[in-house]
Amino acid sequence: MDGASGCTKSPLWFGLNCFKLPSATVDSYNLSAAQNISFNEEKNGSFQAHLSEAETHYHEFVVRVLFIAIFLSFACGPTLEVRDGDSLVIKAVNNARYNVTLHWHGIRQLRNPWADGPDRVTQCPIQPGRSYTYRFTIENQEGTLWWHAHSRWLRATVYGALIIHPKLGSPYPFPMPRSEIPILLGEWWDRNPMDVLKLADFTGAAPNISDAYTINGQPGDLYRCSKQGTVRFPVGSGETILLRVINSALNQELFFGVANHRLTVVAVDAAYTKPFTTSVIMIAPGQTTDVLLTADQTPGHYYMAARAYNTANAPFDNTTTTAILEYKTAPPRNAKKGKQSTPIFPRLPGFNDTNSAIAFTSRLRSPSRVKVPLQIDESLFFAVGLGLINCTNPNSPRCQGPNGTRFAASMNNVSFVLPTRNSLMQAYYQGQPGVFTTDFPPVPPVKFDYTGNVSRGLWQPVKATKLYKLKFGARVQIVLQDTSIVSVEDHPMHLHGYHFAVIGAGFGNFNPRTDPAKFNLIDPPYRNTIGTPPGGWVAIRFEADNPGIWFMHCHLDSHLNWGLAMAFLVENGVGELQSVQPPPLDLPRC
Repeated sequence: MDGASGCTKSPLWFGLNCFKLPSATVDSYNLSAAQNISFNEEKNGSFQAHLSEAETHYHEFVVRVLFIAIFLSFACGPTLEVRDGDSLVIKAVNNARYNVTLHWHGIRQLRNPWADGPDRVTQCPIQPGRSYTYRFTIENQEGTLWWHAHSRWLRATVYGALIIHPKLGSPYPFPMPRSEIPILLGEWWDRNPMDVLKLADFTGAAPNISDAYTINGQPGDLYRCSKQGTVRFPVGSGETILLRVINSALNQELFFGVANHRLTVVAVDAAYTKPFTTSVIMIAPGQTTDVLLTADQTPGHYYMAARAYNTANAPFDNTTTTAILEYKTAPPRNAKKGKQSTPIFPRLPGFNDTNSAIAFTSRLRSPSRVKVPLQIDESLFFAVGLGLINCTNPNSPRCQGPNGTRFAASMNNVSFVLPTRNSLMQAYYQGQPGVFTTDFPPVPPVKFDYTGNVSRGLWQPVKATKLYKLKFGARVQIVLQDTSIVSVEDHPMHLHGYHFAVIGAGFGNFNPRTDPAKFNLIDPPYRNTIGTPPGGWVAIRFEADNPGIWFMHCHLDSHLNWGLAMAFLVENGVGELQSVQPPPLDLPRC
C-alpha cells in the first residue's frame, strides 16, 4: 500500500510521454512491473515560425517497452507542430517487441500512400529492431489532426497531436486566442492492451472494457490513486484560449465539457466551421474538434470532463475523466478551512443521450459555400455493422460470443481480412496477384430492412480481402447505413487519404427517393471521420483525386479487428501529377 494515498500500486499498462523527453530521462523513472509501449522523441526539428515560409521538420521516434509506475507517466506522445506547406521527415525506430506502423490521421498524403501507415494496407509493418522513415508534405491543410500507431491495439498508448498552423501571414478565421492547449482524450486498461486483444481473438467474445479514460494521459480526480496527477490548465481572467480536442480513445465516443463555460466550435477534423456556441461536444474516436473558451467566470477551479456516449446494447466503461481549468487569480484549492475545495463539475449528457449527440453534430457547417460534387459517377451504398460467425462446435473455448458464436463485423456483408504475404499497396504496385480482389460490392448483396428485425440468416458475413476500384477524378457518393444486426450503433467511419463533405444524415433506412431532397449541397462540413447515427444513415461525397489504395474503416478498434473495413483502389490519372509516386527505398517488407 502507498502510505500517502492508501492505494495499492497495481501495475498498469500506461504509456507515452506528452512532452519531448530524452530516453535517458525516461529510463531514470521509478519503474514498476507493468509493460508499456512508449514513444520518445530523440531528435527534434523544432517549430520555428520566424525562419521561413515552409520548413522541413526532422524527428526520430523510438518505440520502446517501458515499465511505468501507476499514474506517473503521461500516456501520449509528443505534439508535432508545423505550418501548412511544411514537410516532415520522421524516422520510426522499433525497439519494442511488436510490429508497429504510424498513421498521420487526416493528412491527405497526396500521391503518397507510402507515408499513410496502416499495417498491411499501405505498408508492411516495421518489425522489431528495424526502422522506417515517413516523409510527407502538408498541402493546403490547417488545424488539428493527430498521429497514432496503426497496428492492432498499439494505438492505446502510441499517439499524439499533430497541429498545423496557417502559413505565415494567414490569420485564423476567428479572434486570435491568448494560448492553445491540445486536449487528448484517451483510454487505458490495467493490463497490456495487446493481451486484452489476444484474449478476445482467442475466445471470439467482446474484449474487456477499459478501466479509465484520460485527459492528456491522466485519469483525474475521480479515480483511485490518480488525484495527484490530475492535469491542470492555468488561465487568466478574460483570456480566450483555443482547446484542440482529440478523441484518441480506442473504442469509445465521448461527451466533453468544461464547467460553467461555453465552448465556441470553430473547426472539426482540420476544417473550419461556422462558429457556434455549446456547453458540450460529442467527439468520436479519430475526430478532432477545436473550441474557443473565454475565462469569463468567477476566478476559481473548474472541471473539464469527458465520459462515454454509448449507443450499442453492450457493456462500456462508465467512468469519468477530469482535468482542471484554474484561474490564476483563484484562491488556492486548500484555502478553505484547511480543506481542499472541490472544483465545479460540468453538466454532461447521459451515456445514451443520442438527442444531444445529434443536436451537436447537426449544427456543423462549413464557413461558406463549398464545392460539392453535384453530378455523381459512383453512387455507393454500404451497410455497416456487427455480425456473428457460427461455430461448428459452439461449446468450444474459441466460441464464447453470443450463443456459442464468434463476433464479426462487416461492410456489405464482407468482413475485411488483412493480407499476410504483402501489403495491399505494395502488392498492387509490384503487380503481385492473389493478395486481393477488386470486387467489393457497391450495394449489399441482399437488400433487407437494415434497421428492423433482421433474419438470423443474414447475420454471418463472408471473410475476404475485397477492394473497390475508382477511376481518378470520379465523383463519389457513399451512403453509410447502420444495421440492427446484434445491435444498432454509431460507427465512426474514417477514410484515409481524403476528406469529404457530410451532406446528410437521418434515422431508419435511407430512402433514395425522398432523402436526397434534404441533402445540404451548399455548406456541408468537411470531415475525415464521421459516425453513422445509431439505427440510421449518413451520406458523404468526395472527388477521387488522390491515387493509391486508401483504407476505410470503423475507428472503434474492436470493430476494425472484427473486419468492419474495406479499401478503395484509386487508379492513376494522366501524367506524373495524377499518379502515385514511387515507393521509398526503405519501405518495410513483410
